[in-house]
Amino acid sequence: MSKPIRSLRWWIGGMLFASTVINYIDRQTLSTLAPFLKKEYEWTNTDYALLVVAFRIAYSFGQTIFGRMMDRIGTLRGLTYSVIAYSIASMLTSFARGLHSFAFFRFLLGAGESANWPAATKAVSEWFPRRERGVATALFDSGSSIGGAVAPFLIIPIYQHYGWRPAFIIPGLLGFIWIMVWRKIGGSPDTHPRITPEEREMILRDKEDSAPERKAGVVGMAPRWSELLRLPQTWGVVIARSFTDPVWFFITDWFMIYLVAKGFEVENTLIAFWIPFVAADLGNFAGGGISSWLILRGWSVEWARKSVIIFGAAGMLLLIPTLYTSQLFMIAGLFAISTFAYAAYSTMAIVLATDLYADEAVATVSGMSGTGAGIGTIASTLLIGWISDRYSFGPILIAASLIPFIGMILVMRLVRNPESDVSSLLKRI
Repeated sequence: MSKPIRSLRWWIGGMLFASTVINYIDRQTLSTLAPFLKKEYEWTNTDYALLVVAFRIAYSFGQTIFGRMMDRIGTLRGLTYSVIAYSIASMLTSFARGLHSFAFFRFLLGAGESANWPAATKAVSEWFPRRERGVATALFDSGSSIGGAVAPFLIIPIYQHYGWRPAFIIPGLLGFIWIMVWRKIGGSPDTHPRITPEEREMILRDKEDSAPERKAGVVGMAPRWSELLRLPQTWGVVIARSFTDPVWFFITDWFMIYLVAKGFEVENTLIAFWIPFVAADLGNFAGGGISSWLILRGWSVEWARKSVIIFGAAGMLLLIPTLYTSQLFMIAGLFAISTFAYAAYSTMAIVLATDLYADEAVATVSGMSGTGAGIGTIASTLLIGWISDRYSFGPILIAASLIPFIGMILVMRLVRNPESDVSSLLKRI
């Protein structure tokens, strides 16, 4: 029999973090190479936007489809299938020959990557007590900013030495290394052979303690989508991500292009490009850590999360001043404050599903919120390409600052008194 692993839940959290890092390196390969590929293939910003949208369509609707699947087959198998799919799709992109074939392979990548967030959110709900979920969510979600920050330093040297095709193949190999470890360490705390009795008891006791105040869902059975959509909390979770994720994807997909549009050379912006992603990583942990600290100080779970959301929405307003400076590190600094605030907000947007729903519904609701965010991202991407080609990035940055603030107001309205509201609906669900 294998020796038990102490604090196994944090090893699981580390694996979720690693999966997200690899997910984002594969995703960021195209945006990192975009200035070079645009020149080689003579793409406009509108053409590039179509490639981004091809990814987003599959990624958006895949989250609802595969989120439901995660609730049925579990995270061990689900994440294995997801990482295999997107790693192969990344490697196949090296066979692209033009706009349409790039779009096809980006669609495949989006479909494969779409399961990561619903599955990781479900794993956090299964493995972590409420007081630790903010930090655990921050841990895996921070992989997005780490992956985004690392990608240029990995991709650009490969491109400079070997060309753009190997730059898609090499990152794709990382996923297969991850799978070998995940198959040994992943699973459910109820049945995992290497969890200590003390850790299993702690996790199960927290679930029992939270059952009366939480949890739309019936143990062992995922509620129907129509039933979940009748809950105002579901719409609050969906809006929390739908009004913020498009801003993050604007930064990940367009930041390099925006810097070039401001007159900077790609090779001279790598350090500045890195800064907002590191800030986002810090924001993940600040948001998760502060909300967990507030809960330990006696705050309700609801207001511990909402206080961070209010801060995040206010901080994202600082994208607007970037329009009025041409100093590279001033631009990077303002983006960094905004991405720090976004990441704190985003961590709370993700963890809300674990606070409100039973384990059997967490991935489903997370997937629904991801689809809402994806639809918003698709619409914004098309507008970004059209507006930036015809006007400038000015209106885009103003909208990117104001929309999350509107989203925060709606979340305050919809996610109210979750204990009493959800408990009153348990009989219907």
